[in-house]
Amino acid sequence: MAIEQELNKTNPLHKEFQSLLEKDFKDRKLKENEIIKATVTEITKNFIVVDCKAKMEGMIPVEEFKNDDELSKLKVGSTIDVYLDRIESARGEIIISRDKARKMKAWKKMEKVFESQEELTGYITGKVKGGFIATVEGLPCFMPSSQIDIRPLKKIDHLMNTPVKVIATRIDKNRGNVCVSRRAVLEKSKNAEIMEALKNIKEGTVVDDAIVKATTDWGIFLDINGVDALLHVSDLSHGRVKKPSDLVTIGQKLKVKITKIDPKTNRVSASVKALTEDPYSNIEKKYKVGEFYKGTVTKIMDYGCFVRIEDGIEGLIHNSELDWTNRNVKPSKILSVSQNIKFKIVNIDKESKRISLSYKATLDNPWNKIKESVGKEVKIKINNITDKAIFGELTESGLTGMLHYKEISYEENIEDLKKFKKNEIINVKIIEIKDDKIRFSKRALNRDPLDWFKDNNKKVGDVITTRIHGVLKSGVKVAVDKEKKLIVAIRRADLAKESADARPEVFSPGNALDAKITELDLKNRKIKLSVKAAQIDEEKSLIAKFGEGATKSGATLKGIFEKAIGSKKKKKEEEK
Repeated sequence: MAIEQELNKTNPLHKEFQSLLEKDFKDRKLKENEIIKATVTEITKNFIVVDCKAKMEGMIPVEEFKNDDELSKLKVGSTIDVYLDRIESARGEIIISRDKARKMKAWKKMEKVFESQEELTGYITGKVKGGFIATVEGLPCFMPSSQIDIRPLKKIDHLMNTPVKVIATRIDKNRGNVCVSRRAVLEKSKNAEIMEALKNIKEGTVVDDAIVKATTDWGIFLDINGVDALLHVSDLSHGRVKKPSDLVTIGQKLKVKITKIDPKTNRVSASVKALTEDPYSNIEKKYKVGEFYKGTVTKIMDYGCFVRIEDGIEGLIHNSELDWTNRNVKPSKILSVSQNIKFKIVNIDKESKRISLSYKATLDNPWNKIKESVGKEVKIKINNITDKAIFGELTESGLTGMLHYKEISYEENIEDLKKFKKNEIINVKIIEIKDDKIRFSKRALNRDPLDWFKDNNKKVGDVITTRIHGVLKSGVKVAVDKEKKLIVAIRRADLAKESADARPEVFSPGNALDAKITELDLKNRKIKLSVKAAQIDEEKSLIAKFGEGATKSGATLKGIFEKAIGSKKKKKEEEK
């Protein structure tokens, strides 16, 4: 056998055939990692045999032809593109792939159509996290869930493994990733339809058959000849609208006016109120500030009530205009929805379309009547007691005023506040009404002890006889009047001329004590008495009366005082 092979090598015909074969392969110029043409020579159960003009035929698994139904169209003699991976493997076989050729071809095509945004046909073959796998021209691509349709879909079974049109939206060459969108194709088609439909619609056009598609709290979606339009809640009526769904139903036809078309987004805005005249345009001719009118309460808020004056015109009654007695009253306690009321127009702002109303202006003003009660005794119900005052409500009118602790008694003792309780009814006198504020006084119901000075015609410089009411470390308290209602404190320094005699402990309650009025301010209720000043005045008086003769006779000051005092005692005994 070895001898036969050796003879074949030396055979001239063998050498010639080998030379022609090598020359043929050399002219074919096959290069690895490129797409080449191949002819189908045989179709078996598991492989497709092809001629690549190499040393031997190549075999490609049938699975690589199942995508896009290519296998059903394949036949012997068909020419296909294959990817040449290896010209000759370790086993001497040629390594080729139909799948790789399809993917490389699809990638090159994808790069071109990405720039031109050309539509391609793909198949949604599976679902992954965040989206789906779409095979486009044999290339697996990612389609996010948001890009499968214009509106969210609950089910996509009808789209699985069926041809769909897509557009490449992103390409990452380094990672070999491609993102595609079916939604972009649908929007493109939709926009084309909208652009065609918008040719027949212009701003200012009145449409009679706009169909209600959906309603929300902020507006209504309409179908105008195939174009989606928005009718905002503010464009439904010149007046206030609570919910659009209260006015329309799905499928209802409306007459609207096209108010705006955005050329960039193709969004259309419509209006119903634009079909009617703005009631605020001539409102000053129909309604006057200061006049009274009738209306219906439409809405109650925390800050006030809205009242419909007529269709399209509403006004607001603020909390402060609901009640005379309480500026912060809860509106629902005064009025109710659908209630017909009388009101007064306080202000009209035509530009901002706001009208201020007053309900309390239609009611009797208790402030006008209460002004006649200044200086009169009234009854109040205690609503609140603070650190320095009592706030009470007049039982007749409901108006609220203040009783300061200094007006409880003439002693002006803050502890007097503890004598009262909430909801207690007491008698007081109205002493002042200013800027809708009332001041009460309880002590004004009784005679002012300071009137004693007026009744007895006493003034600064006069000496009065008092009675010791109490003894303190800092001085004494004396009763000026017999009823002991007027109590005045005398300081230690004013108790005697001599400091040794100015000790409070030498005085006893009930003892008479002459004191001079050194300060008397009835308005500010300031009184100052001084025993020392009285003694000094008496000394000066005695010296003036007896001092001159006493000096000549050699009498002492002590003798003069004793003589004067003795004469006073004698005079008093004679009077008795």
